Amino acid sequence: MGWSVMIFAAGFGTRMKHLTQDRPKPMVEVAGRPLIDHALDLTTDLPATTTVANLHYKPALLQEHLAGRNVQTVLEAPQILDTGGGLRHALPLLGGDPVMTLNADAIWSGDNPLRQLQAAWDPTRMDGLLMCIPMANAVGYTGSGNFVLDPSNRVARGPGLIYGGAQIIKTERLAEITETAFSLNTLWDLLIAENSLYAVEYGGKWCDVGHPEGIPLAEHLLRVRDV
Repeated sequence: MGWSVMIFAAGFGTRMKHLTQDRPKPMVEVAGRPLIDHALDLTTDLPATTTVANLHYKPALLQEHLAGRNVQTVLEAPQILDTGGGLRHALPLLGGDPVMTLNADAIWSGDNPLRQLQAAWDPTRMDGLLMCIPMANAVGYTGSGNFVLDPSNRVARGPGLIYGGAQIIKTERLAEITETAFSLNTLWDLLIAENSLYAVEYGGKWCDVGHPEGIPLAEHLLRVRDV
């Protein structure tokens, strides 16, 4: 089957401090390449029919960078819509369900997480499938995690696994949410209540690059991976 991939690239990148004064966060470089290029690397060997990136903060730089590539862009204006509102706003470009989504501010070292999600996806029982990271595999992470899994890999809220920023999600339920700007957490809570949100655990290493301190950690991870 063909897949649609949504890359979240609209955020202000406030945790990046001075690095995003003149550029959007997906244009911050890790190992000499913008973050969004590292994200796009994960889509190049997928049977994806459509790749879409949402834009808001300093969109012209991303539009110029993505020009001529197989990526459609959708502008959020005048307000930013957060992940849930942004996904719903992009649906005319993404087409039918299910949709894969990917945050642009993480570096993955190991198997392609999007391919792992595709292999585990079962639409007969799942409305969403998250890629989650065990604490031991999260480079530089200091939080307590987001989710726990039952023996069937159904998701509940709680300290344990970290959401890594990649998922497959059915989008019909987005129409039920009345807010214009909202997080995908709102949709996840609907699915958790119905026992239809699942997760798989990533076996490789992962690094959040949402803050400046994550850049050297991610670059070291890439060096180790490529040796």
